[in-house]
Amino acid sequence: QVQIVESGGGFVQPGGSLRLTCASSESIFSIYMMGWYRRVPGKQRELVATISSNGRTNYGDSVKGRFTISRDNAKRTVYLQMNDLKPEDTAVYYCSVTTGSGQEEYNSWGQGTQVTVSS
Repeated sequence: QVQIVESGGGFVQPGGSLRLTCASSESIFSIYMMGWYRRVPGKQRELVATISSNGRTNYGDSVKGRFTISRDNAKRTVYLQMNDLKPEDTAVYYCSVTTGSGQEEYNSWGQGTQVTVSS
């Protein structure tokens, strides 16, 4: 379990860009997976992007080609570069960090950062 803080959300017009940052606290546990998910009230959580400890990435179909996830293992930080934003990208974006040791795994979530795309 780690403490997570997201930042970088805000208001942007369609076609604009934002860069989200997720910083996780120091921990004795190794980070296995880091990722971004988003939620709109009344709808199910949606995968945005994940990145594994070896750098393997996975993107939701709706953001593929527009968003890029990256991580800095030394800083225990993950980033989400969002380009060509669309109104349907409007949501609260949450950072997820999976940590563990041996057979134990823990999933931690940040408080979320609002992204609003509107003209």
